[in-house]
Amino acid sequence: MLKPITGAWFEFRHHSTWEGVHYNPELRRFTREQWQTMVRDMHSLGMDTAVLTCTALVTEDEQESYAPVDLFPQPADTGCPDALDAVMEEMEKQGMHLFIGLGFYGLWTDPEGNMTSPEVDARAFRAARILYDRYRDFRCFEGWYLPDETEAGPYFKELFIDYVNRYAKELRAMDSRRKILIAPYGTNKIRTDDVFVDQLRRLDCDYIAYQDEVGVQKSSPEQTGEYYRRLREAHDRADRSRLWADIELFDFEGQVYHSALIPSGISRIEKQIRSVAPWVEKILCYEYPGILARPGSVAAYAGSEPARLYGELELLQNKR
Repeated sequence: MLKPITGAWFEFRHHSTWEGVHYNPELRRFTREQWQTMVRDMHSLGMDTAVLTCTALVTEDEQESYAPVDLFPQPADTGCPDALDAVMEEMEKQGMHLFIGLGFYGLWTDPEGNMTSPEVDARAFRAARILYDRYRDFRCFEGWYLPDETEAGPYFKELFIDYVNRYAKELRAMDSRRKILIAPYGTNKIRTDDVFVDQLRRLDCDYIAYQDEVGVQKSSPEQTGEYYRRLREAHDRADRSRLWADIELFDFEGQVYHSALIPSGISRIEKQIRSVAPWVEKILCYEYPGILARPGSVAAYAGSEPARLYGELELLQNKR
C-alpha cells in the first residue's frame, strides 16, 4: 500500500549545530519571499500539514526567539524578522494546517529538566498566550506541538505524561478547538500491553506521530511495519488519540547524531512509507528544510541532493 506523505516538520533553525551545518546558515538568511515560497513548494508536493519544531531555542551558548515572543532576543542577522507571520499568511492562502511548536524554552538537550521546571512552564505558557493572541483568527492554526521528548519504550515516563497533560490543560483552557500533537521516539522498544494502553488513555493529546527511527539507524523499514501494527491495536483499544507516523527522510553524513543531516534515497523512503501506511491515519516526515527543496525554487538550498529527492518524492506521491 502506498499512502502519500501529507505533512512535514520545518524550523527556522535546526537545534543541533552538527546536524544542521549544511542548511542553518541559509535558513538564517531566508527572506519573506523564500519562506512563503517554501510553503507553496510543500503544498505542491501534496502536503497539507506543517509542524514548526520550536519558536525559541536555548543552547549552552545562546538563547533565541524565532517568533513574536519576547522571551529571548531574535537573531540580529535574520533575513526575515517576521518569518512566522510570513509562513502563517501563506499557509492560510494554501489552505494548510500548522502546529506551532511550544519550545524550546529551556535547554533543548535537557528535556526532562524542561518538563519539570516551573520556570520553563511559565515561559511556555506566556509564549502560548502571545502566539494565540496573535494567530487566533488564522484558520490554518491547527494547534500545538510539544517538542520536548523522552523515550516512549517500553512505556512513557510518568513525568512525560504529566508534562503533556499539564500543558494540555493550559492550552485547552485557552481554546479547546486547537489540537495537540506529540511525536515520541523509542518506537522500536514500545511494549503495547495493558500498561501502555492505559497510558494512552491518560495522555491528553489528539495526535501521536511516532518516529520510525530509520534515519537514526534504530530501526529498518523491514521492522517498522510490525511496530506500527502493534501500535494500531493499542490505539484502537485505548480509543483516544489518533495514530500518525513520523518517517525520517534523512541520513547522517557520518556518525549518527554527530554529523550533518543529508537526504536519504527514494528507494528506502518508499519502503518506509509502505511499511507504516496500512496502520496509520496520516504520514508526516522529518523534515522539509535541508532535506527537500523544489528544483529551481528560490527556497532551494545549495547542492543537488534536496532537489533530487523532491523530484523523486513528487513522482512517488502521485503513485497509487
